Amino acid sequence: MTTPDAGRSPDPARLPVEVRRSPRRKRTVSADIRDGVIRVSIPGHFSASQERHWVDRMVERMSAKYLAAPTIDDNEPVPALLQRAERLAEQYLGGRGVPSTIGWVTNQNSRWASATPARRTIRLSHKLQGMPEWVVDYVILHEMAHLIEPSHNAVFWKLLTAYPRTETAKAFLEGAAFAAHRTPSGGPDDL
Repeated sequence: MTTPDAGRSPDPARLPVEVRRSPRRKRTVSADIRDGVIRVSIPGHFSASQERHWVDRMVERMSAKYLAAPTIDDNEPVPALLQRAERLAEQYLGGRGVPSTIGWVTNQNSRWASATPARRTIRLSHKLQGMPEWVVDYVILHEMAHLIEPSHNAVFWKLLTAYPRTETAKAFLEGAAFAAHRTPSGGPDDL
């Protein structure tokens, strides 16, 4: 069932909400975003007021987690990255997962990229610049797959099976991350 936003001014960034009641669920409440819908799972015995309370609380949490405004730098023209994403989506994802915006950022140092499914945005770490094109293509595809399926579940990984260099690109990125943390302090003669 979809919970309407009665009495509230519409927020363009807000997604529709689907409430799922479960008789097996006793106390826990959870939420996720699937196909552009915030799904809130609650115990079947909750009253209408408890449902409203928990739906509001979980939507707020999901908004804070997934709807944060992106910070995108203009090191590479966004249209070029967007065209690249569109080409990759057409070739490997059946045209799905195209972001509304994609760009390079300099404030992402602990991950290669990130996606915000609710806003359909992708941010690529500047540390990817200069890496082989097929590695960057994999990272873009990985993030576009998150726009289709937010979690790293079997559905998500199946989306990436069409890209022939997925495993090689993952290995390359693991090696790059390892090397970045293992760089010796001396010069090449100190090996």
